[in-house]
Amino acid sequence: MVKEGEYAIRDPSLAPKGRDMIEWAREHMPVLRIIRERFEEERPLEGLTVGMTLHLEAKTAVLVETLMAGGAEVAITGCNPLSTKDEVAAALVEEGVHVYAWRGETREEYYENIDRVLSHEPDILVDDGADCITRVHLEHPELADRIIGATEETTTGVQRLRAMHRDGKLRFPVIAVNDARTKYLMDNRYGTGQSALDGLMRATNVLIAGKTVVVAGYGWCGRGIARRARGLGADVIVVEVDPIRAMEAVFDGFRVMPMDRAAEEGDIFITATGNRDVIRGEHIERMKDGAILANAGHFDVEIDKEYLEEHCEEKVERRGGLVTEYRMPDGRRIYLVAEGRLVNLAAGEGHPIEIMDISFALQALSVERLAREGESMEPGVYEVPSEIDRRVAELKLESMGVELEELTPEQREYLRSWKEGT
Repeated sequence: MVKEGEYAIRDPSLAPKGRDMIEWAREHMPVLRIIRERFEEERPLEGLTVGMTLHLEAKTAVLVETLMAGGAEVAITGCNPLSTKDEVAAALVEEGVHVYAWRGETREEYYENIDRVLSHEPDILVDDGADCITRVHLEHPELADRIIGATEETTTGVQRLRAMHRDGKLRFPVIAVNDARTKYLMDNRYGTGQSALDGLMRATNVLIAGKTVVVAGYGWCGRGIARRARGLGADVIVVEVDPIRAMEAVFDGFRVMPMDRAAEEGDIFITATGNRDVIRGEHIERMKDGAILANAGHFDVEIDKEYLEEHCEEKVERRGGLVTEYRMPDGRRIYLVAEGRLVNLAAGEGHPIEIMDISFALQALSVERLAREGESMEPGVYEVPSEIDRRVAELKLESMGVELEELTPEQREYLRSWKEGT
C-alpha cells in the first residue's frame, strides 16, 4: 500500500489504465459535461472542500472532475471495501485529488480512510450509505458545526438519516439525492436491474434462462432485478413483506411467496431490501445443492454469512475469489457471490455509465445548491428541488435527441381552471 500525506492507494503505477477508464466514462456522460462547462465559468464551489464517500470507480471520477471544475478541493474514499477500482484511484491522485481507498480494505482500514477524508475538514459531504455522515456525528462531532450540508445517494443511507433526524441527532441539512424521481426511477430500477445481473453473471458465468431466480424485495431496485431476470428467461419469484408491493409484483406477473417456501425452489437468490437477515439459516437449510446467493443491497447484512461460516464443513474460494463455495454436512454446496457485498460493484463495474450520468448530475447540482443556500437551511433531510430534478431530465433527453411536446396556451388555461370540466 502506498501511503503519503495526501493519499493512500494501492499502486500509483496503475494510473494510465485508470485514465483510460475515466476517459471512456467521460465520453458517455453528456449531462455532467454540460454541468462541468458551466461550473468552469461560474466556479460556484470556489474555496470549498468536498468530502466524498462513494464507490470509487470511473463514473465517480467524472463527478469528482466536475466538482473540481467548480472550484472545489476534493477528498474521497470508497463506501464499500470491494468496490474501489485501484486504477481509478491512482489516476485521480495524479489529478490532485486526495484519495484514500483501495480494493479489499479491512473494516478498520475502511473507517480509517473515512477519518482521513474528514481530516481535510470538508465543508460539504457527498455520501453513499451514510457511513461518513454518521461517523461525523459519532466520532467527530466537532466537525458538524462547520459542515454546510451533505447529499446522500442511497435508499439505505436516506433511511438511516431520517432515523437520525427523528431522534433529533442530525446536525446539518442533507439532500436525499436517492429520492429524486430521476434517481429512483432510472438508477434504482434500470441501473440496479442491469448491473446486479451483470455482476452475478461475471462472477459465475452461469446461464440465467431456465433457472428460478428469487428476488427479495420489490422496491425500485427489486423491480428492476426481477424484470431483467425475466427478460433473460428466468422464472422469477418475489419475496416481500409489504402488501402493496407484493400486490404489484403479482400484477406484474411474478409469483410471490415467503422466503421459507422460495428457498426450496430457487436456483439463484438476490437480496435487495436494505434490511438485515433476509436469508437466514433456516432458509439456507431448505436450499438446493448448488444454490447461488448474491446481494444487491448496500451493506453485507442481508445474507447470514455467519451461519454459512459456522455450519459448513469446508469453505473453498472459486472463480478467482469472486465466489465462495460452502460445503455443507449433508453434501450440498451453497455459493456466495462477492462475500455477500454489493454484487454489481464487487463483482462488476456498477451501474451503466448513462445511468450514473443522471445520478451524478443530481449530485453535482445538489452540491451547488448546498454551497449557495445550505447555511440558511435547518438540519434535516430534504428532497432534491424539483427544478433540479426536471433540469437533469431535460438535459438527458436533449443529449439523446429527444424532443418534448409543448402545451398550447388553451391547454395551460384549461389545467388552471376549475369552473368548467368540458
